[in-house]
Amino acid sequence: MNSSPLPSAPASRLPSAHPLYWLLAMALAHVAVRVAVSPALKWDEAEQMLWSQQLALGYGAQPPLYTWLQWLANQVLGPSVLALSALKHSLLALAFALMYLAGRELLDERGAFWASAGMLLLPPLGWASVRDQTHTILVTAMTCGAWWLLLRIARQPRQRDFALLGLVCGCGLLAKYSFALVAAAMLVAALSVPETRRALLSPGWWWAPVVGLAVVLPHAVWLASHLAEATAETIGKMNIQPQGSMVSGLGQMLGQGVAGTVALWALIALWAFRSAWWRPPLAPASAPMHRVFMRYLLLVMLALLGMVVFAGVSSFKGRWVVPLLCVLPLAAFAARPELQRHARGGRYSAAIAVVAVAILIAAGARPWISGLRGDVDELNHPALQLADALRQAGYDGTSPIIAADHMMAGMLRLRFPDAPVDACTSAEEDVATCVAGHAARSQRAGAGMLLISRTDRVEPDWWTKAQAGIAPQPVQSIRLPFRMVREGTPPAHYEYIWQPPQRQP
Repeated sequence: MNSSPLPSAPASRLPSAHPLYWLLAMALAHVAVRVAVSPALKWDEAEQMLWSQQLALGYGAQPPLYTWLQWLANQVLGPSVLALSALKHSLLALAFALMYLAGRELLDERGAFWASAGMLLLPPLGWASVRDQTHTILVTAMTCGAWWLLLRIARQPRQRDFALLGLVCGCGLLAKYSFALVAAAMLVAALSVPETRRALLSPGWWWAPVVGLAVVLPHAVWLASHLAEATAETIGKMNIQPQGSMVSGLGQMLGQGVAGTVALWALIALWAFRSAWWRPPLAPASAPMHRVFMRYLLLVMLALLGMVVFAGVSSFKGRWVVPLLCVLPLAAFAARPELQRHARGGRYSAAIAVVAVAILIAAGARPWISGLRGDVDELNHPALQLADALRQAGYDGTSPIIAADHMMAGMLRLRFPDAPVDACTSAEEDVATCVAGHAARSQRAGAGMLLISRTDRVEPDWWTKAQAGIAPQPVQSIRLPFRMVREGTPPAHYEYIWQPPQRQP
């Protein structure tokens, strides 16, 4: 494993022509578009705004690293759409950059760019992550970093790289628990190949588990006492049915999971290079890593199959699978490095550019598209106008806000950053108990309390439950036109109760 990556063709060019400059430019463009398009929030964005009000060792069903990073971004930029978007697209850029560095361990600059930018053709990462994702982006970035460090260690083991690999794997587990499957498959695949096994067992290998354990240990202690809370939501989403149809589960795994993740990339790669993919190979210098890649992908597929057959999982989502399969473009080009000089390579690069521009345009146009269809999106909510209406109704801007859902709560936190905000939903806690607890704390603090819901997403009896533990009051209404919708669309309808601070005698 001492072979060098294929040399780049000599060329004289400006530094700005480097692929990573274009990656940075695309990230900045996405941040600018997201900030410009709407002050309202998508679901995952709102959840992060809600959770990042304080630091904790765990946040419900999710590990804490993304929320810690969001808290830090909020300290620098303030709770805002800018803070949300800057963090998300920084992590996306990091994922592409780390996969590029992984590619440079085996390929020349062009091939490394194709391996990295090819991830844009995986819809759960290329589009869904832009639309509304958080933890998946971070765990994918850590997966790319783990591959880069594994390739560096395979080429020349260094104690520093072992320590960095432990740090990245620890952060991967703090990003999303599914990283454990990524790490396990990578480790088994690498140890099964003699060349990479010798590298991984070189002096200093112990730095990786020691550093990884140190990173994960505080959260692991928290997780041990919150296991049911951390796993219940994920198990529900997987739709585990021990007596369910295995055929249905296999169809979901192969269709929604695997094909939904890699089909677009595979079609474009076949269109660009055609039969060059299966011509007799040229015995690439990356042969040991080729075996690692193939065995890793086989282990991943066997694990997914085992989830269906033995665990009864019958629902798969692309965002769960994409961290497992994001290495596929790199594995493919490492297996066929001669494609880096293929005459039709420009088609592959052009397809990536077209998809990148299309995603940027779609990201900016999505609220208008939803509005024109009459299918109102979260980003169509009139966040600024709602905040103004609440101020006019007497809300003081600092008293606690209790919302009927996370989107409402997160959106109002941006408008009232000095107010504690929470969502009381029956999915997490008894609504009456939750509201009554907030009311008691507000009264002790001499503060008021704002209860609020949106009629397009509220539990049918939420207001009955919410007022069960407090003095009942008439529910007030605010109706405001949605933004970026076609004429005749019914207005946004919000219901609220504002309890002003009680004057002390």
